[in-house]
Amino acid sequence: TAMEQKDLVRIARRRASAKFGFMIHLTVFVAVNAMLFFINQRTTPGVSWFAFPLGGWAIGLAIHGLLVMLSGSGLRERMVESELRRLRAANNPGVR
Repeated sequence: TAMEQKDLVRIARRRASAKFGFMIHLTVFVAVNAMLFFINQRTTPGVSWFAFPLGGWAIGLAIHGLLVMLSGSGLRERMVESELRRLRAANNPGVR
């Protein structure tokens, strides 16, 4: 139906936006950390301080990637459907 098509388009747009956002995040991560590496090598080559922001940011990037992967798995939609079934059952005790 038209409503289902609108829902599919909305979900597809949300997933595409999430993937695009991750790609931007990854690009900025690589560019900034490469710059920090070169600054580190030029200013204090004996001390690898660039690894600290790289490590912290890598954890955040990994979490972002995991969330993007999970959003594409349909997990959220299955959870919503499950909650809707529970709410309907609670509101209509005699109907399943």
